[in-house]
Amino acid sequence: QVQLVESGGGLVQPGGSLRLSCAASGSISSIYAMGWYRQVTGTRRDFIAAITSGGRINYADSVKGRFTISRDAKATVYLQMSSLKPEDTAVYYCNADAERVYWGQGTQVTVSS
Repeated sequence: QVQLVESGGGLVQPGGSLRLSCAASGSISSIYAMGWYRQVTGTRRDFIAAITSGGRINYADSVKGRFTISRDAKATVYLQMSSLKPEDTAVYYCNADAERVYWGQGTQVTVSS
């Protein structure tokens, strides 16, 4: 079992920055990739970024050059978001790929003036 706890969401003005964190606990040795998704109410959950245990990183085209995913040695993954736009407003979810996919509870990010 893997538990994921996200933090760092909030309200930010357009052009601003936020950093999201996702702390994994439990069977973290079984995790081979972690990532971020986002979802607007009534729409599907969309891929944002992922990082594998080997350090391979992928981004959605919509966030390339603005968002940066990273991790530390303690199974915490970060999403640094810059140049935020109103269309980045969503609930952001962390996930972990292990023997199955695990999801965090989500954290709201609102970009508005």
